[in-house]
Amino acid sequence: AVVRGEPCPFLNSERGCRYNHDLKQMLADRPEDIEEIEGGCPLFNIRGYCDFGIMCRLGSCHVNMSTGQNLCRIIDENGKETKGPPPSTDTCVPTQPKTTTTTTTNNATDDTTKPTDETCKKLDPGECVLNHQSKIKNILSKKTINELRKKKYPFVCKRHFEMSKPGNKKGRGNNSKHSPNNEPPPTPVFVPTTTNTPTLPPKERKLIDFRNKVYIAPLTTVGNLPFRRIMKNFSADITCGEMALSDQLLQGKPSEWALLKRHPVEDVFGVQIASGHADQFTRVAEILANKEEGMEVDFVDMNLGCPIDLVCEKGAGSSLMLRERKLRGSLEGMLRVLECPVTIKMRTGWSENQPIAHQLVPKIQGWGIDGIGAVMIHGRSRLQRYSREAKWDYIAQVGLSQKPDLPQIPIIGNGDIFSYTDYEEKILDQIKKGEEGDIGDGGSNNLLPTAMLGRGALIKPWLPTEIKERRHWDISATERMDMLKDFVRFGLEHWGSDQQGVNQVRRFLLEWLSFLHRYVPVGLLEVLPQCMNHRPPNNMCGRSDLETLMLSRNCADWIKISEMLLGPVPEGFLFEPKHKANSYQKV
Repeated sequence: AVVRGEPCPFLNSERGCRYNHDLKQMLADRPEDIEEIEGGCPLFNIRGYCDFGIMCRLGSCHVNMSTGQNLCRIIDENGKETKGPPPSTDTCVPTQPKTTTTTTTNNATDDTTKPTDETCKKLDPGECVLNHQSKIKNILSKKTINELRKKKYPFVCKRHFEMSKPGNKKGRGNNSKHSPNNEPPPTPVFVPTTTNTPTLPPKERKLIDFRNKVYIAPLTTVGNLPFRRIMKNFSADITCGEMALSDQLLQGKPSEWALLKRHPVEDVFGVQIASGHADQFTRVAEILANKEEGMEVDFVDMNLGCPIDLVCEKGAGSSLMLRERKLRGSLEGMLRVLECPVTIKMRTGWSENQPIAHQLVPKIQGWGIDGIGAVMIHGRSRLQRYSREAKWDYIAQVGLSQKPDLPQIPIIGNGDIFSYTDYEEKILDQIKKGEEGDIGDGGSNNLLPTAMLGRGALIKPWLPTEIKERRHWDISATERMDMLKDFVRFGLEHWGSDQQGVNQVRRFLLEWLSFLHRYVPVGLLEVLPQCMNHRPPNNMCGRSDLETLMLSRNCADWIKISEMLLGPVPEGFLFEPKHKANSYQKV
């Protein structure tokens, strides 16, 4: 408010405002711009105006440092674009038509939104070249957020403790464990509001063709929107948001709903939901299916594979594989509401010695639920986590376990794809073996030729290009540094260019560097290709100082790389990676 020349709305409140209101003092105390970031403020370059004003860490390109006034791009008398004070609201003409989609300054933007010369010529002198940010999708409205927080959202699906059960009119159940016929009562999930609802024609569900595609699996923490933009630059076909917890979504937490945001470059995009209860899955699906919210999701992925204790203790993640009744109720409730397909991501089972996926998939097939797009199987158990190699023979066995007289569910394998040769040996060869075995419908084991990438994409983001071009890319350290510069720019567009946004970009950059350092350049390898769980030798030397720095497993060197991109860190700054792989722990 001070930067805009408006009175502070909190100044006359009971507690008052604890922030400084002296503009001159704010300018004097303002830290210097981050010189390491090339091209200036990305928000100003794309939109023509930066909402952070003097708080922007790249504000010298759009702030008058003598007065503190925030500038924007305007058209002068000669019809040329220049910088100047923002005119009145009436003369600020956007170069793109406004839409009903709400955006915020912390959303990512698309480079294609830059104004063209033809657009500037259409504006009169004095008008503002104010470019609206590209349409970031899946932004929940403030009204819905408030309704969720106050528990006033008009859900159709009732909570499990509100549903009436046989023999109990109060809806709290009875003391007997089973109904009179000694069978457990079915779990009612979706309860219509009226009983006289006319019969509607079945919804047309657009299925996703995963064949011959590179699919970036949901990646907690590191699989954020700027990272997915990097993956799209490297020819990824399908992306999916980070795992979102249904209870957090239903509480209206913006940080959790932010995991569902979608950038325009993500042409095929899904969201992953984790929950242990059918009513929670269904309620989240109701919000996603609400056309007033404008949520654009191509598929919804059910998480049955997360091995984290905090998730499994709630009955979600891998523990949902052991709760078939809950799983069936969740699928039926979601697919009754959604118009998009639902995929299921699971592991081989709870323990390595007792896999159950080959028993669970035929049961899901036997339920006859329409709208299941695919079952994605990570070739490790929950207790195994990421240790040892993924079992691709067992993944193929799961595909063969389906009943041939029922509609087949596509199977997508996942685990240890780290090169194009891994993709061909572990997936394409398994498909060929199934066809030669002449088993099932047409002799297929239902395994799709889909490259589903997890950790491989974190360590080698250019892996989709390698798979599609069938080559081992000896990418240089300079090219990898340019990739990190793009990530920083995308991050500032998404999280903001003020100090808080810079801190967020640095945090997620360091988390990503904790994976990137595991890559060994092709030119340094004695045997191709590098395997996922092979530990590189200590103190490796690269072909340049920058490559040596990128090979370091020392957190202090990762911080140095972040300083090369985002400037010096504050005094006493420490970083500890959130994800640590057993195969890379120091002995």
